[in-house]
Amino acid sequence: MMVFALAFYLFAILVVVSGIMVVLARNPVHSVLWLILAFFSAAGLFVLMGAEFVAMLLVIVYVGAVAVLFLFVVMMLDVDFAALKGEMAKYFPLAGLIAIVMLLMLGMGIGTWHVADGAEMMRTAVTPEGVHNTKALGLLIYDQYLYLFLSSSLILLVAMIGAILLTLRHRTDVKRQNVMEQMHRDPAKQLKMLDVKPGQGL
Repeated sequence: MMVFALAFYLFAILVVVSGIMVVLARNPVHSVLWLILAFFSAAGLFVLMGAEFVAMLLVIVYVGAVAVLFLFVVMMLDVDFAALKGEMAKYFPLAGLIAIVMLLMLGMGIGTWHVADGAEMMRTAVTPEGVHNTKALGLLIYDQYLYLFLSSSLILLVAMIGAILLTLRHRTDVKRQNVMEQMHRDPAKQLKMLDVKPGQGL
């Protein structure tokens, strides 16, 4: 039990510290690296809770795909972070107001929080009798919380499309194919017949 408590506090402290460093790090590459550490620490917490499947998903999907994608995008995009921070400074009053409202809502939620009857018993028996935690998780997500799961997928899709639109840049020095222009061109104007005599060049 002592080792379990030490591991829990170690992973919890790492999650909190790395999450704070994601926001406070000046270098965006360092922010992504702190984010990867936060994902690994959260995966350790899931292993301690007995949810090995969720922990492996967190490592494989978020660390192996999303965080590495963030890292490559941050390193390859030519973003002027000094100008970006200058633009963000204009919105600090509005952001502070939104943060105060969110903190008030969070305080109201915590103030009215009470432990439900039988919560301790349900916490000790996370999965039903004779059901593996992976199967229980699938039944829970795709049965009881199906609409919430689909809604979160739709939100992620919209976020992905928004990120593509924000980073899309049209270069004027690149030749692109215009299909509609090619389809509506006049063959009489595009085709030119030349009568080349023998022994003469064009």
